[in-house]
Amino acid sequence: MAFRGWPSEALEFYEGLEADNSKTYWTEHKPVYDEQVRAPMQALLDELEPEFGPGRIFRPYRDVRFSADKSPYKTAVAATLERGGYIHLSAAGLASGSGMYHMERDQLARYRAAVDDDATGPRLAELVAEAAADSVRITGHDRLKRIPRGYAADHPRAELLQYKGVVAWKEWPVAPWLGTAAAKRRVVDFLRASAPLNQWLATYVGPSIPDR
Repeated sequence: MAFRGWPSEALEFYEGLEADNSKTYWTEHKPVYDEQVRAPMQALLDELEPEFGPGRIFRPYRDVRFSADKSPYKTAVAATLERGGYIHLSAAGLASGSGMYHMERDQLARYRAAVDDDATGPRLAELVAEAAADSVRITGHDRLKRIPRGYAADHPRAELLQYKGVVAWKEWPVAPWLGTAAAKRRVVDFLRASAPLNQWLATYVGPSIPDR
């Protein structure tokens, strides 16, 4: 199946799910989810795989065990790519992300050291500025309220030091192109533009190394 975008029925499905997040609605409309939401996402992942690696679609069911909101279904379909990348579709439109959403303790230590280092930190600051000029937001998944202990309060990259995860993120509101193959081009362009950020993170942060 070739990727041809998401039809209007996919967005209408999520509009309905936002209004009625119930098993009854889900059961009655599951064929729409399977055919108009999930199938196009899988087709997109299949076409992205040669460049960005295999993709995985998240389950549509929410984990409500520790949540005050007990609504059982997610109001968006999302997927990750093995070589870095996240794709998200909801009634509001399409979004894509890339980077390190959450850093473990050892990763965070390496990240902060690289941000602090005048030989490596300025490059990350440049990437953030370049992304902003292209309407891509680079931000922290989570961040400290204050600069970490041990760093000067007037550090030139104080905001970056507060991040506990670094992601590039771009959103596109609903538009006619979303129902066409042009949606793939938006995602590909974003993921390619995010490659320098991922390279910086891979070089100076890398994967978590378990304690032995």
